Amino acid sequence: MSQLESHPAWSLRETYPPGVPCWVETLQPDASAAVEFYAGLFGWAFDEPAPMPGGFPGAYFVARVEGHAVAGIGSLAERSGLPAPAWTTHIRVDDADEAVARVSAAGGTVHAGPLDASPAGRVAFLADPAGALFGVWEAHAREGAGLINEPRAWDLSSLRTTDLTGSTAFYAAVFGWLAEPFGQDGRLTLLRLPGYVGGQPQQPVPRDVVAIMSPLGGPSSAGRDDAHWSVDFYCDDADATAETTERLGGRIITPPYDAPGFRGAVLEDPQGATFSVSQQLIHPDGS
Repeated sequence: MSQLESHPAWSLRETYPPGVPCWVETLQPDASAAVEFYAGLFGWAFDEPAPMPGGFPGAYFVARVEGHAVAGIGSLAERSGLPAPAWTTHIRVDDADEAVARVSAAGGTVHAGPLDASPAGRVAFLADPAGALFGVWEAHAREGAGLINEPRAWDLSSLRTTDLTGSTAFYAAVFGWLAEPFGQDGRLTLLRLPGYVGGQPQQPVPRDVVAIMSPLGGPSSAGRDDAHWSVDFYCDDADATAETTERLGGRIITPPYDAPGFRGAVLEDPQGATFSVSQQLIHPDGS
């Protein structure tokens, strides 16, 4: 069976419409050490290092699963204006400069960019009015993640915020997202992009959902009290992934826990970037 045939159509992506999260990356002081950690944790293979966007010092590595791009790891320069190591979610835009202008007009902050990342694309690092950092990506040679929603690949990004009302207005103005309450306890808000079709056929939320928003608190907030975007990766075994994280020098922030449809954990890599993992207990076919 070929690589293309071994993955369902909904997990392979060649393009992303504007307004859809398309890429995740972590910038760290020692990018090579981060590459070693994530290679050991997820079995990622990596391209040869490329220059950092904007001429910053260091190197950028694209992670792959079975040849498909899944994430990026790069060097965090002191003069970049970016905070401590973290996983950043990038949202697809047609024009990074125009997107930066929209963010500024809506009350957001520009941390860095737009920066040329030739030939892959053009990037900017921004924050919403509550302080949650995210990126925008104007794609050239690299559209975004080529494999999603499978073990060892990115699943979903979630916004944990101190201001649900303000964040709703901001992301609607910048990306056209619509907010819809979800669940009986009212803690979750679906962020939807009308006309988009993503996700999995049997998922419990509409397929135009691009992200989840919730107030701070709960196991997935990792004890943080600042607004932030969190990144989740699918895994085959949440308990084993947590144990491997510790063995490779990382930390377990939130031990494995059960939630409807999945078993998750919040973890931290050796340089301090947090992320979550999810083991599906209900498969896309409903089994």
